[in-house]
Amino acid sequence: MSIRTERVAGEIQQALAHLFQADFAHVTDGLITVTKVRMSADLGSARVYVSLLGGTLPHEKTLETLKKEVPHIRAAVARRVRLKFVPDLNFYLDDTQEEVAHLEDIFNLIRAENAARTPQSEPTQEPLSELEN
Repeated sequence: MSIRTERVAGEIQQALAHLFQADFAHVTDGLITVTKVRMSADLGSARVYVSLLGGTLPHEKTLETLKKEVPHIRAAVARRVRLKFVPDLNFYLDDTQEEVAHLEDIFNLIRAENAARTPQSEPTQEPLSELEN
């Protein structure tokens, strides 16, 4: 990305984060975090990645509600960010934290299986000075 696209993405990310805290808090009963904004090269569209924490609604339902609110969100972004054209906003669920938790569970399971298979003997370690000789 160029410096301009990065700068515009950062401005839009900050504007959206503020809007989700203040004006669009009704979209979900949990916490919406804007994790990343990726701009197209012509600044005509933005891919907005959001993370959803807490709440009783399914994440897909909240994402669907966000997509319905796009015209209102774009108008609010236009009032906060000075751009000639406000980009189209496309919202995507950022499930990185859920993926990390899933991988951690898999790694813990593998560690537990390896610990159960190997005998509990003390590993012998020699000092580095003896290994160098």
